[in-house]
Amino acid sequence: MKQSILQVTGLTMDFGGIRALNSLDLDVKSGEIVALIGPNGAGKTTFFNCITGIYTPTAGDIFLTPPDSSKKISLKGLKPNQVTEKGLARTFQNIRLFAKMTVLENVMIGRHCRTKAFVFGAIFRTAATRKEEKSIIETSYAILEKLGLAEFANEFADNLPYGAQRRLEIARALATEPLLLLLDEPAAGMNPQETIALDKLIKKISLDGQAILLIEHDMQLVMSLSDRIFVMDYGKKIAQGTPAEIRENPVVIKAYLGEEVDA
Repeated sequence: MKQSILQVTGLTMDFGGIRALNSLDLDVKSGEIVALIGPNGAGKTTFFNCITGIYTPTAGDIFLTPPDSSKKISLKGLKPNQVTEKGLARTFQNIRLFAKMTVLENVMIGRHCRTKAFVFGAIFRTAATRKEEKSIIETSYAILEKLGLAEFANEFADNLPYGAQRRLEIARALATEPLLLLLDEPAAGMNPQETIALDKLIKKISLDGQAILLIEHDMQLVMSLSDRIFVMDYGKKIAQGTPAEIRENPVVIKAYLGEEVDA
């Protein structure tokens, strides 16, 4: 049985008198691709913001368990950079790249949380610092090659085609060496050809054992990629299961897919 990497229990988020998340339970196992779906306003991005430290949840627990370990790491109350260091990395619905930095430099920034050189080494250019910088460049370039971006390594990020910018954001997240990769609507704004390429890319990343949790509205992509799907509506989990189970679930059809959908 696969080990759970992410365990979220009873997650609740209140904004004043509005309850955006209501006692939500969710887990992601090692090597899984899990999708979180639901109508606009269901609370999906709020969930991502809670588990990545942007919001502090009102109640509930968030634990990360490294593979081959029984030690749970609590993420509740940690800052976003601390959450990244523990092993969660995310992309955003609206692309957030360093536009006037090169593609390679954008990925190198993702390596920051795994570096050891401090101010002294940076100022005096010690042998250890130079060795680490060389390793960062080599690792970053290898990630670009894997994601089909090596040809753009020295281009400014804002010169890339839209689909390539999406891939670059994923590359930067992978550079942090995440235990769990969070993708927030990775297909947003993509044309059909770009979406097909994204489908292949995510599957390729998963083949290396990378656990992935994604929010996505493109149901064809969700059904193609996911091992399991969690469905939200009004801040609550209303269903979970395999793509086949979700496709045929009458509660999901009514709340999300639309009652006219042929299951």
